[in-house]
Amino acid sequence: MTRSASIFLGLLLTAASAVRAQSPAIIREEFIYDTASFPECHAATIAETPKGLVTAFFGGTKERNPDVCIYVSRKDQGSTKWSAPVNVANGIQSSTLRYACWNPVLYQIPAGDLLLFYKVGPSPAKWKGWLIRSKDGGTTWSKPESLPEGILGPIKNQPVRLVNGALLCPTSTEGNGWHIHFEQTTDAGRTWQSSTPPADTFRAIQPTLLRYKNGSIQALSRSENRAILSTVSKDNGHSWSPQQPIGLPNNNSGIDGTTLADGRQLLVYNHVLPPPGATKGERSPLNVALSPDGITWYAALVLDDDHTGQYSYPSVIQSANGKVHIVYTWHRKKIKYVEIDPEKLKLEKIENGIWPSSIKK
Repeated sequence: MTRSASIFLGLLLTAASAVRAQSPAIIREEFIYDTASFPECHAATIAETPKGLVTAFFGGTKERNPDVCIYVSRKDQGSTKWSAPVNVANGIQSSTLRYACWNPVLYQIPAGDLLLFYKVGPSPAKWKGWLIRSKDGGTTWSKPESLPEGILGPIKNQPVRLVNGALLCPTSTEGNGWHIHFEQTTDAGRTWQSSTPPADTFRAIQPTLLRYKNGSIQALSRSENRAILSTVSKDNGHSWSPQQPIGLPNNNSGIDGTTLADGRQLLVYNHVLPPPGATKGERSPLNVALSPDGITWYAALVLDDDHTGQYSYPSVIQSANGKVHIVYTWHRKKIKYVEIDPEKLKLEKIENGIWPSSIKK
């Protein structure tokens, strides 16, 4: 090895050691793909199947453009790489009409199909819900099924499975203001019913669902009110309390959370407070926080933070081995994947909505 090569390798190892020292909980971080046939991507979702991990996202020339399709990549057990993105759904309506695809949501039914919900339409105000199914862990897919009129399916984040086997789906509409609501299906998306939505005090969309040992379910939502909003159901999602802000800011961008096996709640979001009077803020940094009760939150990790682009629209699950898996939009150019050991997260309480300076990337 030449001297210059030796120095270069030493610098790489030093940098890697520094990252590990700052983020001991991070097991792996990588891009789902290096190159693709589409220039932009967004709104990733992730699920664990009996075969391994599967992610889906939309890609095309630009969000809203008719060429935007749903793509799927897999990382089978034992594999070190994600498969190349495969186009599994498009918005072709006829030989003369085509719409964009939006916001895929994956859900693996225990001992059943892998479901992929997505939307098709010219805008979020006018889109329609669709569903495809896979019986082989995301390798092949069924023909698209149109959801019933008035049913959108999970709008960005995964359903939760209730004790009776029903899927409770967090959803929202944007056609006549921003409103969240909830839908249930007892037969894997073939028939549906809607729940009573919470009182409309705030403008909110894209809820994520968290579960508690006492049987209650908490929905946290994106809002235009500079804060993440919370509503709680104590009757399996049939009725909901009025929405209230929690002590975490929201920059009018998507969030996602999951209930860990130990009962704690893990949330991935942009910890960004828009300026007073504004409804939006930049989509950097992207943060991970934990809570024992959905009220008091502890800073855990900063996934990305360089203020040169957006890191947004996370999707998070905990796999059977206890590890946490997160995918998110990286500069709208790639989808990034991070695997975390939640037992190694360093926690510091978030006071007055301010992210502790000691918790960083």
